[in-house]
Amino acid sequence: MISQPKPSSDKSPYYDIARDFNVELVFRPFIKVEGMTQQEFRKQKVDITKYTAIVFTSRHAIDHFFQLAKDMRITMPETTKYFCVTETIAHYIQKYAPYRKRKVFFGETGKVDDLIPAMVKHKSEKYLVPLSNVSSDTISKMLDAKGLTHTECVMYRTVSNDFTPEEVKSFDYDMALFFSPAGIKALVENFPDMKAGDIMIGTFGPSTAKAVKEANLQLDLEAPTDRYPSMTGALRHFLQEMED
Repeated sequence: MISQPKPSSDKSPYYDIARDFNVELVFRPFIKVEGMTQQEFRKQKVDITKYTAIVFTSRHAIDHFFQLAKDMRITMPETTKYFCVTETIAHYIQKYAPYRKRKVFFGETGKVDDLIPAMVKHKSEKYLVPLSNVSSDTISKMLDAKGLTHTECVMYRTVSNDFTPEEVKSFDYDMALFFSPAGIKALVENFPDMKAGDIMIGTFGPSTAKAVKEANLQLDLEAPTDRYPSMTGALRHFLQEMED
């Protein structure tokens, strides 16, 4: 079981793995993202109109930022600058606002620290960073270190995508792959009687691996590694070793 939505492309490497190793892959998200209502957001006392640049770390952040702006009848000025962790996320802005290269900046690695040089070049901007309810203070510390004016705010939350009684009864998988601590939390909430060794568990990212250990479950596959930077690469190697 892959705890993510089913890939939209038939060219996903997951399908290659299923064919090459004759395994069945089921895509079933353990978590879902919900937007904050404008009433909930207003309690944070953040005035969107006072910021001249927005930092986006995901498409979820873009969706919920512009939805809240719409709900509060705020139209973003054409002068607003957008800083995105990847080019793909940057292009997603076109769904809500005209894409102008002079106003949109993006990194290559998918990490905020890759954006810092561009942000420092625009040090006079006032940065707003929309985040989820499970975010750390890492971004805040990075921007503080560079003397940038910024505010972080919660615009969406990650919650458990509960399993139906029928799904619980039919939960009979050899392995489940997780990509966030919230996914592990959802696993424990939906299957409180699960014990270490009941199912093989694979994780992406150190925080997800840590969540498995804190839940007293067994970690069988951990990514990324220097040799296998992607989950699909790590999974392929894992299955190959099992065959050998």
